[in-house]
Amino acid sequence: MQIPDDLIQVGYVSGAYGLVGGIRITPHSMDADALLNVKTWWLDKPTLRPVSVRTAKFHSGDVVATLVGMRDRNEAEALKGATIQVSRKDFPALDNDEYYWTDLIGLDVVNLQGEALGKVTDMMHNGAQSILRITPVSEGDPTAKVEDRLVPFVDQFVKTVNLEGKLITLDWGLDY
Repeated sequence: MQIPDDLIQVGYVSGAYGLVGGIRITPHSMDADALLNVKTWWLDKPTLRPVSVRTAKFHSGDVVATLVGMRDRNEAEALKGATIQVSRKDFPALDNDEYYWTDLIGLDVVNLQGEALGKVTDMMHNGAQSILRITPVSEGDPTAKVEDRLVPFVDQFVKTVNLEGKLITLDWGLDY
């Protein structure tokens, strides 16, 4: 099988689950839609290869899954540390005004006044909402200390997201 060129890392195997070859996965996203809905994952242990998912469900903040062909706990333990990747084209469709984190990372960010705030370099979740980590683009001195901005990804602050234009507009001042 040919390796897709649009693989996105969505989690990693944190250990075995149960006695018959289940695995515990730590997802990179709180909702883990891709892990729960896509039936072909790509694991990078021992080499990058596709695996077929038999079952996947949430359990205690992680995803537990069984893979076709996994027969015992030893096989599952051998996968500990493997990253799980999914083809971006296989991600479930989203409703309007919903975005996958992977689509937001790398976008430029400006405020309502058109001032550049930086670039989205990471996303995180604080339990209540997603948070944008915006790293200012350093102008001039590359050794200058620049502080990242952490901005809640909520309607109050996020005014527009233009994926095609690679731009997010926020109601956020330069001095915040």
